[in-house]
Amino acid sequence: MHIVLDETAMAAAGQGNVLASRLIHRAHAEADWFLYAPACALVEADRTRPGTAEHLASLPGITVVDLDLPAVLAVAREEGWAVAHSRYAAQPTPERPDGAVVATTAARRWAGSQVRVLDLTP
Repeated sequence: MHIVLDETAMAAAGQGNVLASRLIHRAHAEADWFLYAPACALVEADRTRPGTAEHLASLPGITVVDLDLPAVLAVAREEGWAVAHSRYAAQPTPERPDGAVVATTAARRWAGSQVRVLDLTP
């Protein structure tokens, strides 16, 4: 299972959201669970809840997705960096042919986009 945390999911994890905490635990405890934190979303989560970026980046079950050139080009086409980088990180890759699911507490924002969404709203 490949899951991209958007900035709302990251901030929710820092605020004790049970569903976000379970995802983090599973990614740490189970070999076939992978969590990704896009760098731009990590910045926005930290602006919302200071300390979030450092905390999430230190967890062994979370992979920070860098802002490389293909990501920059994808982000440059959209308004919000956090959403754009999360969408980019969820796209299919050779390692993830089916792409990834975006975990969020703002599921409405993703309506109409071509990504699968996991709503973490309690």
